[in-house]
Amino acid sequence: MATPYTVRRETIVLAPPSRIHDLIDDFHAWPRWSPWEDLDPHLQRTYSGAERGVGAKYAWDGNRKAGRGTMEITGDEPQRVDLALTFEKPFPARSRVEFVLTPQDGETPETHVEWLMHGELSTAMRLFSLVKPMEELIGPDLEKGLAQLKAEAEADA
Repeated sequence: MATPYTVRRETIVLAPPSRIHDLIDDFHAWPRWSPWEDLDPHLQRTYSGAERGVGAKYAWDGNRKAGRGTMEITGDEPQRVDLALTFEKPFPARSRVEFVLTPQDGETPETHVEWLMHGELSTAMRLFSLVKPMEELIGPDLEKGLAQLKAEAEADA
């Protein structure tokens, strides 16, 4: 029986939701901020489907750190982007990813950004999570990605 998990991280970005949204719903922009881009300098990327938004697809194949998998945008609204994430290597897994962009009141544009990853742990991953829980495995990557997304969005401001 699979065990559900959710890993959630958040930050405040000094930019309007539209600027952040543009960096998320276009997989061609992900190399500018994704926390996994530096895992393999020879990472092979393939883009297919829609150019951006619902139906946009991204596949990667890299070294053992980067692994292999796919992402597809399954929902796209001005303040939310949903993705289906499938890992093939280093271990098979399927996750749902959400980015929630909430504008904040204030004199300057600010956005509360949440990055959530939901999934179910297989038997093998459940055993591995006894050594390294998903919070510790994925959480630092989400934190790094949010910091890089924040820097990228604020640099464009």
